[in-house]
Amino acid sequence: MVKAIRVHELGGSEVLKWEDVEIGEPKEGEIRVKNKAIGLNFIDVYFRKGVYKAPTMPFTPGMEAVGVVTAVGPGLTGREVGDVVAYAGRPMGSYSEEQILPANVVVPVPPSIDPIVAASIMLKGMTVQFLLRRCFKVESGHTILVHAAAGGVGSLLCQWANALGATVIGTVSTEEKAVQAKEDGCHHVIIYKEEDFVGAVRKITSGEGVHVVYDSVGKDTFEGSLACLRSRGYMVSFGQSSGTPDPLPLSALAAKSLFLTRPSLMQYNETREELLETAGEVFANVASGVLRIRVNHKYPLEQAAQAHADLESRKTSGSVVLIPNAAEL
Repeated sequence: MVKAIRVHELGGSEVLKWEDVEIGEPKEGEIRVKNKAIGLNFIDVYFRKGVYKAPTMPFTPGMEAVGVVTAVGPGLTGREVGDVVAYAGRPMGSYSEEQILPANVVVPVPPSIDPIVAASIMLKGMTVQFLLRRCFKVESGHTILVHAAAGGVGSLLCQWANALGATVIGTVSTEEKAVQAKEDGCHHVIIYKEEDFVGAVRKITSGEGVHVVYDSVGKDTFEGSLACLRSRGYMVSFGQSSGTPDPLPLSALAAKSLFLTRPSLMQYNETREELLETAGEVFANVASGVLRIRVNHKYPLEQAAQAHADLESRKTSGSVVLIPNAAEL
């Protein structure tokens, strides 16, 4: 038996329960991993609330972790006991001291990268990779708008986009977060509680608008984000921390011939080759210093409910990591 966070009913952070679970032994093609660090992501909140539907009920949340392989399934090659590995995405269930994973979803963690850093960069870093390099290919000369610029994904988006030569505009909620966003490569920071971000973007871009908006906020920013785009601009809606955006008539895109996409990491990492290439580029950017990871908050795994509450109330910035008690850190 191991300890894990379980969800028996959908709702607020209080539905996250610390319980004993039986995980069994790895079957063919599987490995057993003792988690050292677990990444907390907003998608975990969406599953807890029921915005996204979990495959089973009850369920263990979590879609990102780094750990040590403790057992391998029969006939498996390429993975050995003692390997340090990371995964992000499916299967859900990382809020656990140990878990069983398909061997083909994990990637080796370079020895130069600390497990806590790796656990905070896998999902967010690979998300940023596909957003900037594949969903819309950001290049020198582009002007981009990043909402929640001081958040876990937003922080990395700003750093990477700045390194690519883009002009980065970011929105944040507080002066403190504005300072961080500037450190992360934001050339212009808008504190949206103090000024209208649409008007600010229009002023910054001399009325031209931006080439792409990266919007993880959703309902509160969606229409404004569309208004910030220049002709043929890209609206990349990849989250909804404030709620699901209202339905949009297709004709709303016509005035400026806009593109709208709602991408997910799962569809951008459909093959093993894509996974390895994406993770490899993320780890390389960490090693080179392009990406500086702020693990600003660590919580014991059993306090996941508090971590969720703090994330939802915007009390956190940068990355949040859950640490299992059994982890040897």
